[in-house]
Amino acid sequence: MKRSEINAIIRDADAFIRRQGFHLPPFAYWTPEEWRQKGDEVEEIVARGLGWDITDFGQGDYARIGLFLFTLRNGDVANLRAGRGKLYAEKLLIVDVDQVTPLHFHWLKTEDIINRGGGKLVIQLYNATPDEGLADSDVTVSTDGVRRTVKAGDTIVLSPGESITLPPYCYHKFWGAESRVLVGEVSTVNDDATDNRFYEPVGRFPAIEEDEPPLYLLVNDYARYYRAGTSI
Repeated sequence: MKRSEINAIIRDADAFIRRQGFHLPPFAYWTPEEWRQKGDEVEEIVARGLGWDITDFGQGDYARIGLFLFTLRNGDVANLRAGRGKLYAEKLLIVDVDQVTPLHFHWLKTEDIINRGGGKLVIQLYNATPDEGLADSDVTVSTDGVRRTVKAGDTIVLSPGESITLPPYCYHKFWGAESRVLVGEVSTVNDDATDNRFYEPVGRFPAIEEDEPPLYLLVNDYARYYRAGTSI
């Protein structure tokens, strides 16, 4: 992806989020120059992958296969092992009409996907087989506390205010319908490095062509701009 495309997506997403009555935390708007001056006090943001996250899944066609995310809070896998501390994560997503997030599951993470406003969110579901293929068995999930069962490959449509709980080993693929959707994700600790199992191989973070300076840093930019306690 070109940096100019990423900057345009951020500007557009920020305006949409504000129109929906949601506000991002202050660190969302730190410039690259400000990041260069940050010290140890912001290590949690970097270590937990908080912030802007835009991906085309390595497909080169963000409008068709892509996702906007902003991670608001996140714990550490060590917290899960200890059974205390920050055991949860929260993200904000924007899903455009017919913009697909490819089929995947998580080995560890349980997540609630919530339609926070806009259009409808369509989610396709499969159980995983023991060898991580697609099972032909019915899929049972909870939608706002109500148990629902659908056939393998069927979809559940979430209108604004509705949510679904997705357990580990539940394959899911989603896209927007009717109009752009603001989506919330509340989950156990999020680990994008090791806890995403895509059914077909894709890239999680995009290769970036630096045709202009970053407006704000993506989570995968931090290593280039931030060193704890120093200027770089």
